[in-house]
Amino acid sequence: MKIGLRLLIGYFLIVAVAGYFVVSIFLQEVKPGVRRATEGTLVDTANVLAQFARKDMLLGNVSDGLLVDAFSHLNQRPIGANIGGIRKNRNEYRVYLTDLDGRVIFDSSGEAVGQDYSRWNDVHLTLRGKYGARSTRLDPQDEESSVMYVAAPVLDGERLLGVLSVGKPNKAMAPVINRSERRILLAGGLLLGIALLIGMAFVWWINRSISRLVGYADAVASGQVPPLPRVGSVELDRLAQALESMRLKLEGKTYVEQYVHTLTHELKSPLAAIRGAAELLQESPPPATAKRFLINIEQQSERIQRLIDKLLIQSRLESRVGVELIPLEIASLIGATVAGKEAQARSRGIALKIGRLDPARLHGDELLLSQALTNLIDNALDFTPHGGTVMIDGERTEGGYLLSVTDSGSGIPDYALDKVFDRFYSLPRADRHKSTGLGLNFVREVALLHQGSIVLQNADPQGAKAMLSLPIA
Repeated sequence: MKIGLRLLIGYFLIVAVAGYFVVSIFLQEVKPGVRRATEGTLVDTANVLAQFARKDMLLGNVSDGLLVDAFSHLNQRPIGANIGGIRKNRNEYRVYLTDLDGRVIFDSSGEAVGQDYSRWNDVHLTLRGKYGARSTRLDPQDEESSVMYVAAPVLDGERLLGVLSVGKPNKAMAPVINRSERRILLAGGLLLGIALLIGMAFVWWINRSISRLVGYADAVASGQVPPLPRVGSVELDRLAQALESMRLKLEGKTYVEQYVHTLTHELKSPLAAIRGAAELLQESPPPATAKRFLINIEQQSERIQRLIDKLLIQSRLESRVGVELIPLEIASLIGATVAGKEAQARSRGIALKIGRLDPARLHGDELLLSQALTNLIDNALDFTPHGGTVMIDGERTEGGYLLSVTDSGSGIPDYALDKVFDRFYSLPRADRHKSTGLGLNFVREVALLHQGSIVLQNADPQGAKAMLSLPIA
């Protein structure tokens, strides 16, 4: 399982458990909270109605007094109230009044007049000067059928006249409770959804940062020199810096080993030739032979000098010393570079031509790009026979610029296609000495420096074609 998915599952489980407990607590508090609020209104209502009942009881006309008149006209028309989307059309209160013995002398429902309610908690406790309340089920098997009653004493000064009790079915509060529970569940689901989205965004950010580091490591493993990715996190930035430091140390060690090995190999042949010629010269050979040995020593010395000079340029490029990328017109650079090689091509009897040349503006190092193009042209001239043609093209592509150099020579052997960009690798020329093997390697370094690429392949029907791709500014 991926680390991002593990983080997402762990994060979501934590949020889900926390959300479950929060929502569960809210749901458990909805019903008691609504009933407590309702009980408070019943207390107020009972105490207000007790004042009306006092007058009726003092006048002795409870059966046709204020309470009877009020409740007889109470539900003659619908109330038509809209309370937060809940319709209320009738009054659900039940009010009854008892005397000092607990016998019902008034009942708004008309069911209990004359009955003894002295044993019900609301009446019983109130007659003894305590707070009287009860909740009784109309159907013992149905919890939703319970009715909540709250009683208030009917007093004339300090003298107790009776008890007035107000009841309200809990079922009347069910719409409020259900709506509150639905809203809490909806809010909980929305909270989990938002938490999941946040978690997915967080995991996506982590995965993207890790993917950048993985892509960077893969690019390094494939031999590229990618820029260090920015991952936007202190810890991951430190990891990226550690990877970069490890890459530099490993590359430095490998680079030195390969450099020493290949340089030793390349210097061995000219030094052996020079040493052999010097030993023969000590034997005082004929003047013609001595002259030939001296020319050989001079040629091998020049070869060593060219090798050292190119190695210095190569090392400066690979260490990125003094490299500054600036805006430049690639078409004018190509034209100037080709113009500088026309005399050399003409002396060899080779036609150096410019085909398609699209204008484009790039960010690059003018000197390095000119040297890279010069190396490609030199390479093409070396393998093009007398009377042949070297064609240079510059074409805008989608998001880049393709510079190609095509010759009409013998092409590249299949065994060398994947080695031509290696340092010190060189193919034999027909009528010239073997090169240092650093030209195409230099071009590849320039391409990598400019975030581009270089490809060398055989052309159709003959010859070779070098394609240098560069990003457009």
